[in-house]
Amino acid sequence: MIYLDNAATTYPKPEQVYDSIMDCMKNYCANPGRAGHKMAMRAAREIYDARENIAKLFNIDNPMNIIFTNNATDSLNLAIKGVVKEGDHIITTSMEHNSVIRPIKSLEARGILNTIVNCDKEGFLDVNDIKNAIKPNTKLIVTTHASNVVGTLVDIKAVGEIAKENNILYLVDASQTAGVYSIDVKDMNVDMIAAPGHKCLLGPQGTGILYIREGLSVDILKEGGTGSKSEDLFQPEIVPDRYESGTHNTPGIAGLNEGVKFILEKGIDDIRLHEEELCQYMLDKLEEIPNIKIYGTKDSKKRAAVIAINIGDMDSGEITFILDSEYDIATRSGIHCAPLAHKTLGTLEQGAVRFSLGYFNTKEEIDKAVEALKEISKNN
Repeated sequence: MIYLDNAATTYPKPEQVYDSIMDCMKNYCANPGRAGHKMAMRAAREIYDARENIAKLFNIDNPMNIIFTNNATDSLNLAIKGVVKEGDHIITTSMEHNSVIRPIKSLEARGILNTIVNCDKEGFLDVNDIKNAIKPNTKLIVTTHASNVVGTLVDIKAVGEIAKENNILYLVDASQTAGVYSIDVKDMNVDMIAAPGHKCLLGPQGTGILYIREGLSVDILKEGGTGSKSEDLFQPEIVPDRYESGTHNTPGIAGLNEGVKFILEKGIDDIRLHEEELCQYMLDKLEEIPNIKIYGTKDSKKRAAVIAINIGDMDSGEITFILDSEYDIATRSGIHCAPLAHKTLGTLEQGAVRFSLGYFNTKEEIDKAVEALKEISKNN
């Protein structure tokens, strides 16, 4: 199969990711932090090593400010709901995934207001619109770093500067960028970063991270066993234990650690350049197809390697079905859990076919996908 659905989950993973998961399961899959025997101690060391390596990616000084979650949705819910209270105001954008929009909209019932800033028809955010949306009670700004529909990049450094100038917290959804684009939390004035382990970080499903800036207190969504201060009937305040109740996904975190180490070894700039080159190659080749609609900017340096298209008035789901059943090419169609983004792009009713490229894709695979689309266009 030609796999072009990396925006949902990257595939394949580096071989060492698979090996590390199995090694953990077979040799040291005990409960980290809950015992003093050597298996539990090794599990705890692996989890700490993963925190250290993730911290390197984002220029984070204290690895203990990396919180492990089940996925980016968990991270975003914890971050959004944990810093606002009744009467506060949140600013976000029309290009967000539902994992941002739905938690924010749910808070309306608690008296927490929001403003959704509209992006342009290519998905670009004018940061001045963020500035103009600020109110005296604005507590939090939340933006994606790159659209999961068309890959359009947000200038998170510019947004971070606006947030800092106005003493507002800034949360970045880095689901499509962490592991491909350089994110420096200090230089970019980012207070919190949410990301899944199973996308650009090349880890397995069931893993996610949330970075919480040193000194920032976020209310917790759950309490339970942490392996620390077990004599206390209340949740410990120490980080990361405060946010990590229950047994860790140790095999998953071990796999995530190897994915991050792969990124650090290859170099994030080389990974980004490879994906930019593939994205530009595909954008240029797609122009050869009659009756095709390509959404978003045609400049791969202004978008992540996520490309959404339609062919005439064809149903996007039908195109994905044909690509899968007749050409063995994996894509995703529909609304991509981002209805406001599709409304912004003008594709809410038709949806779109999304091709999301990854580090292990090749130009040869792009050529085959483009040829398939040419045949589909010709026959419909």
